[in-house]
Amino acid sequence: MPKYEPTFKELAKTWDEAIPLGNATLGALIWQKDGKLRFSLDRADLWDLRPMENLNFEEFDFDWVKKEWENNTYKNVQDKYDAPYDNLPAPSKIPGAAIEFDISSLGEVASVKLMLKNAICEVRWKNGAVLKTFVHATEPIGWYRFENLPTLLRPTISPPTYALKETTGKGDPVTGQDLRRLGYGQGKIEETENSISYDQSGWSGFEYQLHTQWRQTENVLEGSWSMSSRKSKNERHLSAEKIVNVSFSDGMLASMKSHRSWWESFWGKSNISVPDTILQNQWYMEMYKLGSAARQGAPPISLQSVWTADNGKLPPWKGDFHHDLNTQLSYWPTYSGNHLDLEQGFLDWLIKYKPSFKKYTKEFYGTNGLNVPGVTTLTGEPMGGWIQYSFGPTVGAWLGQHFYLHWRYSMDRDFLKEEAYPWIREVAVHIDELSVMGKDGKRKLPLSSSPEIHNNSREAWFDEITNFDLALIKWTYSHAAELAMELGLKEEADKWNSNLNEWPDYAVNEQGLMFSPGLPYNESHRHFSHLMAIHPLGLIDPSHGEKDTEIINRTIANLDATGSSQWVGYSFSWLGNLKARAFDGEGAAKALKDFATSFVLSNGFHVNGDQSGTGKSNFTYRPFTLEGNFAFAAGLQEMLIQSHTGTVRLFPAIPSDWKNVGFSQLRAEGAFLISAQKQEGKLKWVKIFSEKGGELRLKNPFPNKEISFQERTDYTWKGDILLINTKPGEMALIKEKE
Repeated sequence: MPKYEPTFKELAKTWDEAIPLGNATLGALIWQKDGKLRFSLDRADLWDLRPMENLNFEEFDFDWVKKEWENNTYKNVQDKYDAPYDNLPAPSKIPGAAIEFDISSLGEVASVKLMLKNAICEVRWKNGAVLKTFVHATEPIGWYRFENLPTLLRPTISPPTYALKETTGKGDPVTGQDLRRLGYGQGKIEETENSISYDQSGWSGFEYQLHTQWRQTENVLEGSWSMSSRKSKNERHLSAEKIVNVSFSDGMLASMKSHRSWWESFWGKSNISVPDTILQNQWYMEMYKLGSAARQGAPPISLQSVWTADNGKLPPWKGDFHHDLNTQLSYWPTYSGNHLDLEQGFLDWLIKYKPSFKKYTKEFYGTNGLNVPGVTTLTGEPMGGWIQYSFGPTVGAWLGQHFYLHWRYSMDRDFLKEEAYPWIREVAVHIDELSVMGKDGKRKLPLSSSPEIHNNSREAWFDEITNFDLALIKWTYSHAAELAMELGLKEEADKWNSNLNEWPDYAVNEQGLMFSPGLPYNESHRHFSHLMAIHPLGLIDPSHGEKDTEIINRTIANLDATGSSQWVGYSFSWLGNLKARAFDGEGAAKALKDFATSFVLSNGFHVNGDQSGTGKSNFTYRPFTLEGNFAFAAGLQEMLIQSHTGTVRLFPAIPSDWKNVGFSQLRAEGAFLISAQKQEGKLKWVKIFSEKGGELRLKNPFPNKEISFQERTDYTWKGDILLINTKPGEMALIKEKE
């Protein structure tokens, strides 16, 4: 269980520093606004899904984009596909509503605590009043209970301001990101003696409802709330009012029991212990947010998940699904963190909307196979934006890595056959049909990109293949071949290997990896798109020998030398992962600590810009997104265990002064759960549980080969690699012989 409970002396005064609660479907932010205790409530599927204007792929497809680029009339493309995303209010994620309590009679707050172990927020006042509130871990219900109240307390509902109102004066005040641009009528609030309902209509018949109900004695107020949604009045659904009525009859204590049980199981999946309390506590916060934002059966993690901005505006970047790194980074910690059940929700969503993605691929690129829009709605529809990444040619390839990782960490052969290989194979088909032969006799893309490099200008498209696209293409072909062989499809494997050999080498200079053969990394930039081959793809890795090691070292040294002036928070999290892959424990720890101390608010939210005033970045703004948080957790896990090469390494990248460090049930490729402990700088033991059986390759973590197994297990040595043949369900405890 977490040993860290973030505690504050007062309620936050801004929504983005509030206490976050959630279950991936419902979310709540607990804070104070204008003297009132405020629960900002959200639901993951609250979306305005009106089609993005101007997305006409029949006439304005990838070939048209290329012609406009060649003719130096690229502004036509920007006007067609980039501008509507910025100028139109929808499609977009939308906020829900808030429940408020007038707490003026309660006096001064004594403490505000988030109990990570059971996801309960507790507020105490100096007069003895107490609030306990939570969002149930698996049910669409939230609870609140006030005790020791000096007077009666009644909740109210504060809805978002959606409706246009008559104004006086010059000009229209409804501009920018104002919610009123959506053009909704204002929702309806109905009250009874002990309940309130708020019903809001949105675009094209979309509706949602917030309902709360309570019971009150002289000094106790106990209530529950829920939020429901439906696409139209004809859609059958369970309303928020009905959900609350059912749950309310059972009571808060009964609901809390199953809620606590889920969180106890969640924290039992894995744990780590490192001597740096800043990194340790931040890891607890990240895993707590992961447990609050990811769930099978719920939408995947969007930019803000279930914590949409409560500031009267549309959320930053419309709160959408960005697949140029945001969704990808958000699921990094699920693999070694042993939370494949939470990651499965993302894969289920990708599988569900695969037909839409194939339709987009055929219409925009004119290819068979599969690609994915880089910016999508809740239902997977393209939204436009900077099309170098929102319509990028290799987006589906990076998403394909999650299918591969799920297979490698679970060893689920049904998933391999039915989902993982088909996804990667269809991405390979798309790339094969899209690519052309260059003058050098090597394949290339008609236009290539490196996300966010040169923003959305004409120069953001490259005539030469970028290292970003090239790495994803090489990864796709090599892993399509690997999985085809695993399934006994030798002819297909031969085809993918043959295709792989038709592509050029990476663009490298004396400073390491470049963006493209004509563009070195010579100025600071937030998106490390040029070094995908190192991490997360692992195509360039120290295990491959001196050449790869030299490229990695030069590339990272160039990142350090060029500086972080144009970085955002996720850049530091990603750097922590990179340095861990380079076995630089001190460097990895520093990068992650820079993130935790400069790009995170008091409640743990990553806010992109540098909040420390120490000049780590020229960006000092604070839009909240989640990918930097979850990449941080993955980076710390990467310091403790690595298995991407097929060989498990324990403590591969920890600082030399980390003498007492350990972890429990981190997951390795091959479906092995591994625990290990160092004390006073010496490895004491390693415990291995094999879910599916098979050979475990473990780089010897002990100073010599004199080891003992607590249980009988077949093993041999190959150099300094310990080869252990395991059976499904087998446990082994390894120690150094005394």
